[in-house]
Amino acid sequence: MRKVDLCLSSEGTEVILATSSDEKHPPENMIDGNPETFWTTTGMFPQEFIICFHKHVRIEKLVIQSYFVRTLRIEKSTSKEPVDFEQWIERDLVHTEGQLQNEEILACDGHVTYLRFIIVSAFDHFASVHSVSAEGMAVSNLS
Repeated sequence: MRKVDLCLSSEGTEVILATSSDEKHPPENMIDGNPETFWTTTGMFPQEFIICFHKHVRIEKLVIQSYFVRTLRIEKSTSKEPVDFEQWIERDLVHTEGQLQNEEILACDGHVTYLRFIIVSAFDHFASVHSVSAEGMAVSNLS
């Protein structure tokens, strides 16, 4: 089986929830594969979004490109519905003036059907997520 970027919308992945939305920068921008697009928060924290893979996947590495994110928590679920999330990863990111934060995370026990990303805090009133990618492979269909 080949490793792919499981988070691309072209792989069938969807953002099924986001706590804020700007019509110019919708949450789908994080998974469209276009480095020029992004999702932006609309102030107040925490903010979150949930990614649905529509299948069981095994993630080996996550890469999150963002701006102004201070603390990021990632929770995972292996359920058929977006419930029963368990905390998986929490990171304090480094502020990078004038450039994107590029956070690479090697994943342990990366079997998931849903991921919930929670921006716990930020370095400014707003934050943006430019891309979320997940290197790994599909394990099985939801049944």
